Amino acid sequence: MAPDRRTFLKGLGVLGAAALVPGCATSTSGGASSGGGAATGEIALQSNLSAEQAKAAMEKLVEAFNKTGGGTVKLNTVAAEIFRTQLPTYLTSANPPDVYTWYAGSVANSYAEKDLLLDISDVWQTMGNYPKSLQTLSTSAAGQKVFVPTSNYWWGVHYRKSNFEKWGVTPPKTWAEFLEVCKKIQAQGVPAIGIGLGDTPWVASAWFDYLNIRINGAPFHRDLLAGKGDFTDPKVKAVFTKWREVLPYFDPKGKSFPFQEATSALLGGKTGMFLIGTFFADSAPKDALDDIDFFQFPIIDPNVPVAEEAPTDGYFASKKAKDPAAVKKFLTWLATAEAQNIYIDNSSGTVLPANPDGKFADTPYVRKGKAMLEGAAELTQFFNRDSSDALQPTADAALTKFLDKPDQIDQILKDWQAAATKVFQA
Repeated sequence: MAPDRRTFLKGLGVLGAAALVPGCATSTSGGASSGGGAATGEIALQSNLSAEQAKAAMEKLVEAFNKTGGGTVKLNTVAAEIFRTQLPTYLTSANPPDVYTWYAGSVANSYAEKDLLLDISDVWQTMGNYPKSLQTLSTSAAGQKVFVPTSNYWWGVHYRKSNFEKWGVTPPKTWAEFLEVCKKIQAQGVPAIGIGLGDTPWVASAWFDYLNIRINGAPFHRDLLAGKGDFTDPKVKAVFTKWREVLPYFDPKGKSFPFQEATSALLGGKTGMFLIGTFFADSAPKDALDDIDFFQFPIIDPNVPVAEEAPTDGYFASKKAKDPAAVKKFLTWLATAEAQNIYIDNSSGTVLPANPDGKFADTPYVRKGKAMLEGAAELTQFFNRDSSDALQPTADAALTKFLDKPDQIDQILKDWQAAATKVFQA
């Protein structure tokens, strides 16, 4: 699949996804427009980590590398949603940024298949302590290493411990228990489930992912997202039938604001629970972190092996990097435990280092998340990461429409499949 801008726009499909967010950040360094050009030692790093704590941690990371004398990195931070929609444009431009924060797995491979990413197999020769699972996630279909993983994290249903105590509810383990918790919270006059679809409609994909892996299992889910399944399959409709059971408990205001505001609603006791990744803590005041906890997405069918969403984050580089040697030196450093510890120490501390020698924050919250991932039978990434960036807008449009008009699910799934077919045949 070709993830250039034309294909990306095709990925909007027949569902009429929202228009691309305007604005495009530009590279912060000049130089030759292709790999092997004039070596400058200067590296343009394009980052989507725009939440306050994450951005501050990235600044500390870049500052630390620049002090090593290994080169000069210039950081350009872009709002996450703008970054995602503009990434195909960055990579296909004549003078692209050199290095990018982004995701491992299928989404990285989709750009590698377009021959847009730098082969960094030699960087991996310094990463012998990394597990095979991360090597696999970082390898393209052509066998080249194209990604350096630096952290992963988990998704869960988050809540404030003090609010659960006040409302007299405890974390559920099964779907039936979850429905009871929703009813009890709603009885307090509080929407039980928060969601932030405003500028971040992809948040809804977590609900699709988890319901699908809980009902149909991770292999079915991966095949569907890779174009080997069909969204009109009755098994997919069963996901939405189950989802409809909790729709009455969703915050109706959550359709109008992004996940950062949904985080504020949860912290302010205006919603009871929020299915979100640990990155949401980067938008939360540090004094609230001790009161935040999560529970595993409820089990629906105990016969289905338990999978968890564990997205892996890191970096890849443009094949047109102006100074490939400098880029590889930077990526080699990012793979070290030292670099990953710097990021974790200066962020909210809710991610796990990819380097096995890295240190994670020794808090009950992080220990619980780490144990949940280690106990899972399988790990998935996230909708676009298990598929491609080009398919995410079709999901955004389909899921947003479902939340508004659940009675139209049959037509929504037909339209979704038509849009997916265009993406995979492009």
